[in-house]
Amino acid sequence: MSYTAKPLAAQSPQQHVSDARETPTVLAIRRVSPAVVNIHGQKTVRSSAAGMAGATGPDSFRQVNGMGTGVVIDPRGYVITNYHVVEDVNDIRVTLHSGETTTAELVASRIRNDLALIKVNTDRPLPTIPRGTSSDLMVGETVIAIGNAFGYVHTSTVGIISALHRDVPVNETQDYQDLIQISAGINPGNSGGPLLNINGDMIGVNVAVRVGAQQIAFAIPIDQVIDVVSEMIEQHYNNQLATGWRTTGGPREGDGITIANVSASSPAARGGLKPGDRVVRVGSQSVDDRLEFVLAMLNVDPTTPIDLGVDRDGKRFDLSMTTNTRRVESLSVSELAWSVIGVQAKSVAEPTMRRLNSRMRTKYRGGLYITAVRPDSAADQQGIIPGDVLLGIHGWQTSNMKDLAGILEHPDMQKGPRAKFYLVRREQTLFGHMELAAQPTAKLR
Repeated sequence: MSYTAKPLAAQSPQQHVSDARETPTVLAIRRVSPAVVNIHGQKTVRSSAAGMAGATGPDSFRQVNGMGTGVVIDPRGYVITNYHVVEDVNDIRVTLHSGETTTAELVASRIRNDLALIKVNTDRPLPTIPRGTSSDLMVGETVIAIGNAFGYVHTSTVGIISALHRDVPVNETQDYQDLIQISAGINPGNSGGPLLNINGDMIGVNVAVRVGAQQIAFAIPIDQVIDVVSEMIEQHYNNQLATGWRTTGGPREGDGITIANVSASSPAARGGLKPGDRVVRVGSQSVDDRLEFVLAMLNVDPTTPIDLGVDRDGKRFDLSMTTNTRRVESLSVSELAWSVIGVQAKSVAEPTMRRLNSRMRTKYRGGLYITAVRPDSAADQQGIIPGDVLLGIHGWQTSNMKDLAGILEHPDMQKGPRAKFYLVRREQTLFGHMELAAQPTAKLR
């Protein structure tokens, strides 16, 4: 059987109308929508009135329904969203573009940048978002935002880039830097959703609106997102695996990821890796950039050799490398606090604690006065600063260093990377979640 093309002149008027309506905006939304997911779940929040009063009773907290948006960056179900979308959500629910609803787990987060990576529980590959770059954005160019606005899933709005490199303060401990300002409509629930250029490439993550203003919204540039998320993932797998390599390479540096340094007698050295090698495959997964590389490393089993595809001086070959789990170290409480949490601390004097409790109407037995914070540590990433008083971690009070030792040794602290903490700053009780470093392998002496 043969087919004859229909002459253009013979097409119906309706065909011409359809072609004219299929604009670049339509095509961009159609291209990206399958990789956009809706996130929802209940979270516990502290009421502002209770927080100001320093209350700690059951009326100090309330349950609210949270919602937001995420974008699939890996077919195995890894999704980028804003940290505030999943903060304090114990049961993260995700609705896929197909309408299927499933659960997800938090893998890594960074409150300072308001970004999080979650893993959707799925048994089939998911469509991934096409990534662009934010390095060549132009004021005035058309942008498209997609999100779960007020619970209306996959709401699309169009606007322009109003300005670039905006710094937006949020509170004393957090501010957004180098944001894209847009005129596209952003509403509650849009957080974590993609900002697209007219080609349908993701150029940012929608994050905030200016309260009381119209057509003033902001997005985190995609290059910043990829850098931060890659660092988050790298820290996550480095907490469990000892590889002995240090890598370099940006999100668009080309094919693969460069090995910058190899430690002597390390798994990388024993596997035959050398500085300057470019890893282009991890297991069966090809890697084109740093994000793909660290995502591939997330599923590495330390008991099984890793097959690597390497480019060295233009020649491709395969290597096999066996990683090690992190060596168990014997540390003092102070050393462990600096290593795992990233703080130096000392007990608050009893008279000071009594005055603090009297002013705030709390009954904490004591607290730990933070004297120093290690840069890029779990504490630093959560905005903890010298002068804060740490009251508790994971539901236990930190009245003194002995309490802290018991917390860090507790089996519950070995089960996951997140630990909820409470602290006092300027007579206000604040809380957040820390992703503890090297916790599975450190012990006290």
